Amino acid sequence: MKLNERSLAFYATCDAPMDNAGFLYKKGGRHAAYHRRWFVLRGNMLFYFEEPASREPVGVIILEGCTVELVEAAEEFAFAVRFAGARARTYVLAAESQAAMEGWVKALSRASFDYLRLVVRELEQQLPSSSYASYVFAFPT
Repeated sequence: MKLNERSLAFYATCDAPMDNAGFLYKKGGRHAAYHRRWFVLRGNMLFYFEEPASREPVGVIILEGCTVELVEAAEEFAFAVRFAGARARTYVLAAESQAAMEGWVKALSRASFDYLRLVVRELEQQLPSSSYASYVFAFPT
């Protein structure tokens, strides 16, 4: 998929409500050091910035197909965003508190299309069969 950088930067910093935002420590890809970054979760995109007032993100993580799990790391309150595949990258992040970590893990776990599809299926099962025919869901099976 090709993403337009200007559109992506606009979406990252627009006034629309965020699903979550706050400081996290991100372990560098090639370096073992952690860097404090401002993270913004919008839908299934996790943007990270140098500071909250930055106008352009340093990077973005598209969360489709990921799992979020707690990990043992040098930083306290650490968790990982993992993707399937031999060459897939794992992002190790750390929050500043237990409560912040729990909030981020919960928000990131709910950020994928797959999660929304599961919610829709569960809601479909709760509907009485006679009223099900009157609802149309936009999620393909």
